[in-house]
Amino acid sequence: MIVVLLASLALIAFCYVGYPLVVWILAKWRPRSVKAGNWQPRVDVIVVAYNASERAAAKIDNLLALDYPPDRLHLRIGSDGSSDDTAAKINAHIAERGLQTRVSVTTFPQRRGKAACVAELVAQSDADVLLFTDVRQRLETGALNALLRPLADTTVGAVSGELMFERADGFAGSVDSYWRYEKFIRRNESASGSVVGVTGAIWAARRHAVPTIPEGIILDDVWLPLAIAKSGLRILFCGDAIAWDMASSEPTQEALRKRRTLAGNFQLIAKNPSLLWPVAHPLGWRLWGHKWLRLASPWLFVIALLANIVVVAESASLALLLALQLLGWIMAAIAFAQPEWQRFLPLRIAALFARMNLYAAQALFDFIRERDAHLWSSSTATPKRSP
Repeated sequence: MIVVLLASLALIAFCYVGYPLVVWILAKWRPRSVKAGNWQPRVDVIVVAYNASERAAAKIDNLLALDYPPDRLHLRIGSDGSSDDTAAKINAHIAERGLQTRVSVTTFPQRRGKAACVAELVAQSDADVLLFTDVRQRLETGALNALLRPLADTTVGAVSGELMFERADGFAGSVDSYWRYEKFIRRNESASGSVVGVTGAIWAARRHAVPTIPEGIILDDVWLPLAIAKSGLRILFCGDAIAWDMASSEPTQEALRKRRTLAGNFQLIAKNPSLLWPVAHPLGWRLWGHKWLRLASPWLFVIALLANIVVVAESASLALLLALQLLGWIMAAIAFAQPEWQRFLPLRIAALFARMNLYAAQALFDFIRERDAHLWSSSTATPKRSP
């Protein structure tokens, strides 16, 4: 039982500390260079919206304001069975500004899910590069050029931008803290080889490298990069390509978003079980370090706690270890019961850690019972990011 305890704790430690440390060491001592350059190919921007009538016009204006030659930038926008007047408002805005040659609109009468709509929009494109973004976020004017510089290297298939938050206080502060941790990992993954996912709010890919997306995929911003990486191309992270958003200030809203994202990871495994085999994909071991162990983490914690209870009487060290485990969960419980106390860093970290593992546990059951998880909620919800 002691072996079970130590193995569980070792896997947890590798997931949250060991893997980030390994990619940091690789990035520092064995970095992979990129032949970046100034490149301005023809770019199609892919945007899918659902019930986004209040945001779509501003998003179009934001994209057309990108620092990029107008004759080399085209917008392809899809309305995924919106029940409001999203399509009508988009078309009215296009007509009012005379943008018919720069913006194409596809209205899907029935909701199909984002991946199915993205697949159709991609099929319409003959551009050199595709820029994927969501309705909610505001892109900085230099974001596209920043993404294209590393894409000038022919060994690079896709580049993810960086999501930044306009406001990050209260509960949103813990979300921002988690996102900073994620970006640390992604920067080092990129410098040492490839990231295992991109930021759905802002990423670009070579058109010829983008395969057809199966219908029903929840995480197109993970499935596509993995497919591109399997062809031998690198997937990079660019911190200079920035999209701005507002972090969720509501725990319930953030929980639903995170659970949906984690359920998407279970879906990827269900659709392609070979992803669990570390050598079956070029990024196999990174998938384990960055994603799969996080899905297993809640159950590893349960195993570690139960195993520790069984063997606690065998030594003082094991008793101390159990006390530390219990202390961590007690701190999380206090932070949940008294949210204002999360201003203290140890309690904030404990709460965030417990919350992330709770989401992972719930996501497994969400995936098992929810057949239409690929059908998203309104664009007013917090946008999806890769865990």
